[in-house]
Amino acid sequence: MTNAYVVGVDFGTLSGRAVVVRVSDGAELASAVHPYEHAVVEDRLPATGAKLPPDWALQMPSDWVEVLRTAVPAAVRASGVDPAEVIGIGTDFTACTVLPTTVDGTPLCALPSFRDRPHAYPKLWKHHSAQPHADRINALAAARGEKWLARYGGRISSEWEFAKALQVLEDDPEVYAATERWVEAADWIVWQLCGRYLRNACTAGYKGIYQDGAYPSPAYLAELNPGFASFVTDKLEHEIGQLGALAGGLTAAASEWTGLPEGIAVCVGNVDAHVTAPAAQATQPGQMLMVMGTSTCHVMNSDRLGEVPGMCGVVDGGIVPGLYGYEAGQSGVGDIFAWHVDNFVPPSYVSAAAAEGVGIHDYLTSLAAAQAVGEHGLVALDWHGGNRSVLVDHELSGVLVGATLATRAEDVYRALLEATAFGTRTIVEAFESSGVPVSELVVAGGLLRNAFLMQLYADVCRRPLSVIGSEQGPALGSAIHAAVAAGAYPDVHAAAAAMGKVERAVYVPDEKRATAYDALYEEYRRLHDHFGRGGNDVLHRLRDIRRTAVAGSKSKEDA
Repeated sequence: MTNAYVVGVDFGTLSGRAVVVRVSDGAELASAVHPYEHAVVEDRLPATGAKLPPDWALQMPSDWVEVLRTAVPAAVRASGVDPAEVIGIGTDFTACTVLPTTVDGTPLCALPSFRDRPHAYPKLWKHHSAQPHADRINALAAARGEKWLARYGGRISSEWEFAKALQVLEDDPEVYAATERWVEAADWIVWQLCGRYLRNACTAGYKGIYQDGAYPSPAYLAELNPGFASFVTDKLEHEIGQLGALAGGLTAAASEWTGLPEGIAVCVGNVDAHVTAPAAQATQPGQMLMVMGTSTCHVMNSDRLGEVPGMCGVVDGGIVPGLYGYEAGQSGVGDIFAWHVDNFVPPSYVSAAAAEGVGIHDYLTSLAAAQAVGEHGLVALDWHGGNRSVLVDHELSGVLVGATLATRAEDVYRALLEATAFGTRTIVEAFESSGVPVSELVVAGGLLRNAFLMQLYADVCRRPLSVIGSEQGPALGSAIHAAVAAGAYPDVHAAAAAMGKVERAVYVPDEKRATAYDALYEEYRRLHDHFGRGGNDVLHRLRDIRRTAVAGSKSKEDA
């Protein structure tokens, strides 16, 4: 295997990145990144300039294909590897990112008749306008006693396949009728690479309500909406591909895009967070991997099947074979820090950061790190992108308490950092109280570069933090799965042991700071339950007021 290589491709929120990896030891020889031309479509439809409603987030399939055309060849060139020595390619995607297609996989948005219809475009994971549909899905499932609901912590998310599909049916029936396949982007990109459509076991289980070999029944779906009764059989149900399995061989067209040999192994698709667990060697029970970037996804294997409130799902073999894979998450983390910097940091701070030759995030971090725990007098709720776990409510929004005329930009910045750590501790405690122990936190993703933030998480969560030994965790994880699909290793466990990278207990809790954070965390929990569990529904009412105002403004604009 010395001269065998694989390529892993990670399709993120704003860009796609490819890495070339040596099969024998996981050495990463080169990588390349391609930013999406259209990034996240949240304001106006590119084809027509039509204004999108609040809480929409779309993407363009052509941007994903350009990653294959540009990032993959660039990474291979930079590696110096002979393309003939590449034996496989693996991919991962944000989830749930889902799109309507024809039976041959053509995205509806690529058809001239639908280019001006927003529902014809892929809905990114952060598309949250299907929350009312998710609420109905949850209420009916609870009323009917649907057994699968407990496998998702009692609530289905607006980010997932069924809520988004129901929204299409009820908002644009013509697009829904034209949809012959409701496809996860993770599976669509594999379809383009090898010409075979498979639903990967990860997204089917976590995002598609596929449990114990079955989807929700037609009777349940019909009660949601009579037109939804055949959604599974007509548009969703398809052959399931297991993680690390061979999906097919690289087609001639995909070979031309990527510069890789025709016929090499194409691995079954996967989700960016879940595929990272083997890359970080976080595959044993109790090791919770946190992939921290714009959002955070928490995934963990366990030998116990439990019902954890607010989890995003538990799937047998959903991360690695032989163990139950759990998922939870926070909808906004890095996005929240960026929001503060982009909108509320005075120009004088930007100038000071430039004078010191550092970025504004680094500058704010240094100011925040100089404070004692609690010195800013603030506590925040990290719901600027809604709450994924444990409340599963994307109608919630951010809260900041304690601001005075003396509050500075770095005070709020630190409070937001702490809020995301408190959100993670809430998730960890939900697992523990449900009989699913968490022994270690392992971090991957771009935010691990912030050492202060990492120490803060260790202190708040009172657990050691290990860190992945790669800057391209999802892409490395995809490469590991590609090596298995190509036959270089018998299974994901063996490949992870040889190719994964981790540094254990890099950050350990400081007892003094941890005790101080306990007091702040109690205040966070009080606010969390007050605003999130019905003590005061003002955040929902504000959403309704906003929607009404936006609708009125749009009506005037159209007139």
